[in-house]
Amino acid sequence: MPELPEVETVRRGLAPTMEGARIVRLELRRGDLRFPFPEAFGEKASGRTIVSLGRRAKYLLIDLDSGATIIAHLGMSGSFRIEAGPIADTPISETPGEFHHPRSKDEKHDHVIFHLEGPSGQSRVIYNDPRRFGFMDMADRTALDINPFLHGLGPEPTGNALSAAYLAERFKGKAQPLKSALLDQKNIAGLGNIYVCEALWRSHLKPTRASATLVTPTGKPTKQLDLLVSSIRDVIADAILAGGSSLRDHIQTDGSLGYFQHSFSVYDREGQPCRTPDCGGTIARIVQAGRSTFYCPNCQK
Repeated sequence: MPELPEVETVRRGLAPTMEGARIVRLELRRGDLRFPFPEAFGEKASGRTIVSLGRRAKYLLIDLDSGATIIAHLGMSGSFRIEAGPIADTPISETPGEFHHPRSKDEKHDHVIFHLEGPSGQSRVIYNDPRRFGFMDMADRTALDINPFLHGLGPEPTGNALSAAYLAERFKGKAQPLKSALLDQKNIAGLGNIYVCEALWRSHLKPTRASATLVTPTGKPTKQLDLLVSSIRDVIADAILAGGSSLRDHIQTDGSLGYFQHSFSVYDREGQPCRTPDCGGTIARIVQAGRSTFYCPNCQK
């Protein structure tokens, strides 16, 4: 499933085409994806102008001039591609993002098509999803915080709201392993398995370590928690800069592949030497809550 940097990469790839464009028609080629589309979804979106394209955690947010927001999730195999020019012309296809594995462009999996008219002319943004684990919802922009998909999410890992003091408040007295605590979307929104592994490695923290050990007896963050927060910010920023991790189904809107996976220091490197200078350790893999965790037993304490 695409993680936050992949979704942010897609958002940035779509924004130049979608922001400011009018949805001439929202074409739905089936009645559902993972869930049924909202009632009168096509009718409510058609004719509206896209004010902005945002992101919350792993969700794309398409704000319309009607005050409504389309909430889109890519699921496991969903992707958007851009086709420029009038519909009768031979399209020039782009898929936002750079990926190691090509995404599907099989038209039988094209389920949602945004027919757009913008400053640069006509175009189509096509949502393709072979497995149909993605979905789209529509909500009033003022009610996004209570939307079932967005309600209760913690702060973004890239925003100022994420701080060592905030995590100290969440972690104090908790025996929950660090890996599990960081994957809890109520603590941090959009942080996934790959980047948790990478951030814990960068901060030299063992994934099974109790969360409360990063909080002082008076409830203040330790220096290790300060380092963890910095590591989270840095690894997400590096991944966005590289265009995402490019795992299997993830693809950007221009059809290219991201290459942050070539920079993984710990994820999926079981049995390989640790990249921490002078460590001499070997990357190990354990399973936590049914998910693989990669770490260095030598330098992560």
